[in-house]
Amino acid sequence: MHCMTSPASLTTLPPLSAVERAHSERVAAHIREFVASQGGVIGFDAYMRLALYSPGLGYYSAGAAKLGGGGDFVTAPEVSSLFSRCLARQAAEILQVTGGDILELGAGLGTMAADVLLELAALDCLPARYRILEVSADLADRQRARISTLPAALAERVEWLDRWPEQVMCGVVLANEVLDAMPVERFVLRGPPGEQLVRALGVTAIGEGFQWRETAASPELEQAVTTLLDTLPAPLPDGYVSEVCLAFQPWIASLAAQLEQGVALLIDYGLPRAHLYHPERSAGTLRCHFRHRAHEDPFVNVGLQDITAWVDFTRVAEAADSASLEVLGFATQAAFLIGAGMETLLTTEMQLAADDIRRQAGLAGEARRLLLPGEMGEVFKVIALGRGYDASLAGFSTQSLPL
Repeated sequence: MHCMTSPASLTTLPPLSAVERAHSERVAAHIREFVASQGGVIGFDAYMRLALYSPGLGYYSAGAAKLGGGGDFVTAPEVSSLFSRCLARQAAEILQVTGGDILELGAGLGTMAADVLLELAALDCLPARYRILEVSADLADRQRARISTLPAALAERVEWLDRWPEQVMCGVVLANEVLDAMPVERFVLRGPPGEQLVRALGVTAIGEGFQWRETAASPELEQAVTTLLDTLPAPLPDGYVSEVCLAFQPWIASLAAQLEQGVALLIDYGLPRAHLYHPERSAGTLRCHFRHRAHEDPFVNVGLQDITAWVDFTRVAEAADSASLEVLGFATQAAFLIGAGMETLLTTEMQLAADDIRRQAGLAGEARRLLLPGEMGEVFKVIALGRGYDASLAGFSTQSLPL
């Protein structure tokens, strides 16, 4: 659920242009070739990885607009600079303890990086470097264009990476809407509670398209689902379908290997495990985003739409613990932004716009979208993972949610 995405049926999705259709067919053909090479069926995680990240073809690798008004969804940094400025204030609090750099993972259009740097400059608390790890060459180009509009003293601090840095770092790691786009495996439970068989929902090719294929679960998937079933407060019914992201563990292990001292702030939509795997959420949380419409079919518009799943923040915390990172805070986006100074920033901006009613209305609208429960305020969460950091974190001063 990226912001500004309304539910849609497949019949209301905008039609594709001839160029878009041709590109989607190339991506689908590439995936079908891989399916055939794997004996006719692949895990959904493999399908998702190919649809999103195939070099030159996948959604995040090819050149179509993804974010903003002309794209498929809008993220919080595009909604309002207030979001990034609050993040910057939290980052400044951390940098005053640790010094060092900021590393942003998956920087979208570069909007957040630019706004964070401007706010940190105003606070006189700039990092030594602002590094962006970006796997999409197309998005990296857009980020460079955005950063080039900054004052030279800020722009020259920014550098781009296409893999994890060689050396460990001190400072702050930022990841906004990175976890939800990590490939997930899908599963279905068969049989009555207590005797359930975990089955995988894989993908097979049919004609020019794809369809679900139920198969035996891998040992890793079976163990992951069995473990989470054992920790849930209520049993899940026969036929229950959902997702699990096995990629969190290695990814957070890589993150932990980077962080000598500092804090990682991960922002995404999701829930603690007990709420995410609720008996009534029996069809899972898989969502596709195309031109500001959300739907649940990952097999249409292949390579042209985003595919996401809600984040199991309990799994994130467990992965952090395994990697010797400490969970320093977990809160809703609304609580985090308020703790990090949203009200002060908003009041100041309103005063600056005292003679501009339209600007004031715009600011109020931006704040509502970031803070209200029906918008991004509650469905998005912020989790802080740290090492060697014992000071306070203002963003978590107003709320501490259980994991």
